[in-house]
Order: sequence, then structure tokens, then C-alpha cells
Amino acid sequence: NIIAKSWSSNVRLDGKTAIVTGANTGIGKETAKDLAKRGHFFLTFLLLDLLKHSEPARVINLTSMAHSMGRIHFDDLNSEKSYHPVKAYVQSKLANILFTRELARKLEGTGVTVCAVDPGIVHTEVTRHMKSPLQMFVKAFSFLIRTPAEGAYTTLYCALTPDLRSGGYYRNCTLATCSRAASDDRTARNLWVVSCHLLGIRWR
Repeated sequence: NIIAKSWSSNVRLDGKTAIVTGANTGIGKETAKDLAKRGHFFLTFLLLDLLKHSEPARVINLTSMAHSMGRIHFDDLNSEKSYHPVKAYVQSKLANILFTRELARKLEGTGVTVCAVDPGIVHTEVTRHMKSPLQMFVKAFSFLIRTPAEGAYTTLYCALTPDLRSGGYYRNCTLATCSRAASDDRTARNLWVVSCHLLGIRWR
């Protein structure tokens, strides 16, 4: 189902803490640039103590259905040897799900729930960076593209719904099945170790 479900909730956010990572629309160019440099892995690391002390808390990592085309290139994680925007994008979205799985495992029993969300194809300003043929394609299939409000449904669902499955991948306001590569716990652990090494940090 490519069309987002209409979803609403009377649940209030009072006393709850949720962080949403993986998006860059609406947060300002400088903030987006800084997050791109430091990474959402590092941002979550910096907020870890606050999240634990604020439980129940949520970490929501935005990903994409495109993760199914991704592969983790451990020999070239930063695309320094060979760069292609699509290859880098799908790898990053796969990495978001693997990070979600491993973080959920490490935070089990802390009151912090972690999930990965695919908001669907959303009409945002990201299309302004696309080449003309892609812009024409997006325009032609605009009836399948969600508005920003529709794209936020699943994120809000995961922020507000009780008894969410930690480590889960959500799409259209429901638990979904991710790719085999995104379900590989060994790759998730290896990526975690490499990420800590690259950032020079040690998770508590």
C-alpha cells in the first residue's frame, strides 16, 4: 500500500522524550550540515544518558524502502574510493536500520524504545537537487507522492503508540518486513564496532 494511512491519536507527549533522526528538511542548513558530518549515530550517543533518565523515551530513525537496494561497503564506508549518490543513499538507509537493531539490543530493559521508520515517498524540497529527468519523473507520478503531513503519520505513530516493538521497521503505521541485509545482526554488530572506531567513542 503506497498511500499512507490516515492516523490520529489523543496521546499527549507530556513526560515523553523522542528523538527523530535521518531527515534534514526543516531543521536548517547549518544543523543539517553538522549532523551530516557527525552522524546520527554520534547524536544518539551524546543524548544517551538523557534518554535513559527520561524513560519512557523513543529513538526514531528515518529510513527508506530503498534500503533493500543497499549493501554495507566496509572497505569504503565513506564512499571515498568510489562515490555515486544513489549508492551512498541506499547504503545510509540500510545502515539506519542496522543501527536501529543493534541500538535496540543494547538498550533492552532501559525503557528506551528504538525503531526505524519508512515515511514513504514524500514531497519535500529534496527534489530541487535532482537532475531534470528525475524531477520530471517525480512530477509525472506526483499522485503517488505523499504530502509532508502524510509522510509524518508513521513517525507520529511510532512516537505515540504504546507497546511498540523495539528494533522494528515500520511503514504505513504498521510493523513491516525489512530486507534480508537489514535483518543481519552480524552486519549490525560489525557496523556498530566500525562506527565507534571511526568516531573514537565507547558506548556506555
